[in-house]
Amino acid sequence: MKRNKIVNSFLLLTGMFMMASCSKSFLSPKPIGESLESNYYSTPAEAYAGLVAAYAPSQVTYTGSYCSQEGLANAASDECYSGGASTNDQVTWTAMNDMDLLTPAQMPSALWTVNFQGVEASNLILSKLDGAGLDDATLKRYTGEAKFLRAYYYFHLVRWFGHVPLITSQMTLDEIYATGQSSKDSVYAQIEKDLSEAIPDLPAKVPASENGRATQGAATALLGKVYLYDKKYTQAATELAKVNGTPGGTSQYGYHLLDNYGDIFTQKFNAESIFEIQHTQTQNYGDWSGGTATGNMYAVMCGPRNYTFKSAPAPTIVTGWGFTPISYDLYDAMVKNGKYDPRYPYTIYNIDSMANAGLCAYSATDFSVGFPYSGYNVAKFAPLQEWKGTGGDPYLNYGVDYIEIRLADTYLMEAEALVQGSGDKSRAQALLDAVRKRVGLGSVPVTMDAIKNERQLELATEGHRFFDLVRWGDADKVLNHMEKGYSKNFKVGKNEILPIPLNELTNTKLIQNPGY
Repeated sequence: MKRNKIVNSFLLLTGMFMMASCSKSFLSPKPIGESLESNYYSTPAEAYAGLVAAYAPSQVTYTGSYCSQEGLANAASDECYSGGASTNDQVTWTAMNDMDLLTPAQMPSALWTVNFQGVEASNLILSKLDGAGLDDATLKRYTGEAKFLRAYYYFHLVRWFGHVPLITSQMTLDEIYATGQSSKDSVYAQIEKDLSEAIPDLPAKVPASENGRATQGAATALLGKVYLYDKKYTQAATELAKVNGTPGGTSQYGYHLLDNYGDIFTQKFNAESIFEIQHTQTQNYGDWSGGTATGNMYAVMCGPRNYTFKSAPAPTIVTGWGFTPISYDLYDAMVKNGKYDPRYPYTIYNIDSMANAGLCAYSATDFSVGFPYSGYNVAKFAPLQEWKGTGGDPYLNYGVDYIEIRLADTYLMEAEALVQGSGDKSRAQALLDAVRKRVGLGSVPVTMDAIKNERQLELATEGHRFFDLVRWGDADKVLNHMEKGYSKNFKVGKNEILPIPLNELTNTKLIQNPGY
């Protein structure tokens, strides 16, 4: 009998993710080797190692296939094209770009695998904590972190796949095979329950040595975001207000907007970062035949192909693979009547014009392969020399972090919740104004159209746009009517979610998503 990926995660060994974990912070304990689940988690040290294992899937960017969540979401949105050397370079990325090609066999299956491994690791540590000899305060904190993580992974799963199996305890293999999908409402209810229970047991802040661990602010922000996606606008606004505090000021958790927009993407764990995924440049990953990469492989993917630096002011980046070039639509959104949005230079770099000026050289994707190559590249995750790996294959081990939730995002989400839920319009205006003021822009009346526009400009290429378009009901009119007559072939009632990977349907009760 062929085991699927949920079943494989059931057999997860404690040491697997610890040896793949990253950075010099709490996510870098010394590997303890492989220990069977049945005789592990009996001491505080083993409980801590199990908690690390529950965090680790959030860092994975490659495990049999590429699963960079921000990169794949960019390819699906109107902000980028899939790119690469050709449409056959990475067929799953091409399928995200041209949704006519999305099939159960041609889709990023690791999005399912990795997130369910995170669910399993979270369930496992929750089932073992009581017997690990922890003091009460540590027990509460670890329990809160595990519930936060289970909610985090399920939020990714429900957004990508819709109806998914809802598993909240350890199961036997027979039980897993017999588990069907739950409704989206049930999954959202469990996510909201986990986060609500986790918040009071999490620390308000963590020391630098624990950067990356869940905090009250991160869990509250995620809960507000989940409520927004679940269209519970009053609850969303309430939770997000706790995170945001006074617009333009410093919140109770110490968050505030940075003065310089560009610093967000160069300063790790800055005051605007609410939940940040760490990526290592020291993992020494280099085995394409297997294993799990926790460096940010999206950095090398989105860099220009065969790039050679010749002279400033060309970017001092390292060569990449040419994926997710910026779309003409995003460029036009950021450049109006020859005037550049202040966030443009931190979002887009024009590699084409620099090459034409003799400042660098690169290989552009041929227009004949089925999608445009605009000559513009993603700047926020560019493969800068300073983040290049120090071991293994350096190109596979970039230490570029991904800030999954940041303060400007929560400002705009709260403003949206207030507008959608007929809340305090003056506060919504102040939140929108604060985001714009930080980059030197004046006030505009707060409306849903203004908030949508600001989210695109403020958060461009950070992996939010596709999900925003889907939840707003705008995906069809935006993705199928892009510049130069280009279409992503988005089908309403189908492409809001991905197909379930083909091998997950074998010997299980899972039912393929509609239209696939």
